[in-house]
Amino acid sequence: MKKIVKFGLISLLIIIVGVVTYNYPRLNIITGFSAKSVCSCTFEAERNLASIENGDNGFSPINLASNKINFEEKSVTSKVFGLKARKAIYKKGIGCVLLPEDYTNEITFKPNRTVNKKNLPYPYGNLPQKDTIYNHINYDALNNAVENAFDKPGDTIKKTRAVLVIHNNQIIAEKYTKGFSKETKMLGWSMTKSITSGVLGVLEKQGKINVNQSNLFPEWENDNRSKITLNNLLQMNSGLEWVEDYNNISDVTKMLFLEKDMGKVQLLKPLTGKPNESWNYSSGTTNLLSGFIRNQFKTHQEYLDFWYTELIDKIGMNSMVIETDVSGSYIGSSYGWATARDWAKFGLLYLNNGNWNGEQILNSSWVNYSKKPTNGSNGEYGAQFWLNAGGIYPNVPKDLFSCNGYQGQYVFIIPSKNIVIVRFGLTEGDIFNVDIFLNEILTSIN
Repeated sequence: MKKIVKFGLISLLIIIVGVVTYNYPRLNIITGFSAKSVCSCTFEAERNLASIENGDNGFSPINLASNKINFEEKSVTSKVFGLKARKAIYKKGIGCVLLPEDYTNEITFKPNRTVNKKNLPYPYGNLPQKDTIYNHINYDALNNAVENAFDKPGDTIKKTRAVLVIHNNQIIAEKYTKGFSKETKMLGWSMTKSITSGVLGVLEKQGKINVNQSNLFPEWENDNRSKITLNNLLQMNSGLEWVEDYNNISDVTKMLFLEKDMGKVQLLKPLTGKPNESWNYSSGTTNLLSGFIRNQFKTHQEYLDFWYTELIDKIGMNSMVIETDVSGSYIGSSYGWATARDWAKFGLLYLNNGNWNGEQILNSSWVNYSKKPTNGSNGEYGAQFWLNAGGIYPNVPKDLFSCNGYQGQYVFIIPSKNIVIVRFGLTEGDIFNVDIFLNEILTSIN
């Protein structure tokens, strides 16, 4: 018996050593992801640790990390087998910040926000919407379509957390899985890229920028990068070197989980292609755009405030928080948190051609520009928005454009149907068939 136990312990030790050896170069990224995720889900979304570890962090190799929450300090420390501890700390106004190793500085910056609650029905105010029944909607079919997006009891396949359908500025369907509600903030991941584009749209309306301008950064003055236009960056067509691979150590994982100033990572990359001829999806490019936005202001505080005063809070997305890195730069590529209803408001702004209850927040021409196909994208991408112009969803209107995020976060905007559809979850691709999901909803509306 002792020999069996001894053999078992030796085998277990060999397995542990093997796992650690294989993952050691990635431990900083694993623990960084875990600490940041648990911190944001705990203090921003107000969820419990079991829900986070089984859901958001419940995949390999992230599930190797152990997480300790310090509720007094509002921080999370994560380790893998006691190694490579990483810490994320919550600061009101900027969410959770992942700290570099041995970081000791105090984080004191935050945006100034003014929330004016309006006595109007949703989406333009905080009152309940007026009950409206449309004769052209088959509500049984609509509710069945929404139900089909969620797992049946006992299943954990689709992992949908929220679905919201808005037609004629009216919520016509809304459903949440257990543990989530209309009050729960949810991470949009790369849907945040579209918010960054919207902020640039506000600057364009104010006459402070234009998409054709070049010579964007002093660091590019003396080489061919000076020819890169703002349009090239918005359309992910700059020709700058970048690898967007979440399964390995790559540019994007190093940026999100190791860098102090994420806006500078793409800035320092060389050209490997020709601008406007080298479409390449890059979170580094969006954070570079966040840096470009920062350069339009004299002070850091003005930069922090602008995103909220001129866009986010102006359209009542009061639950939204865009998280920053330790340098105080908004992580415009990835870290926007808001309720499903507030994410839907952003979709409605674009559905209504930049107009919000009579106020023109964005030029309608900016909205049209945002959904113009990028050269080389086969009609799949615009200016930080995804498109259906190339028919990637064959049973859905081609005028659809959307904010898309990692693991299947979506805000779909379909002008021809006057509809916005929001979906949050943890699956995408073949597991969650977007074409079927959208088609079932749309066919319920005549």
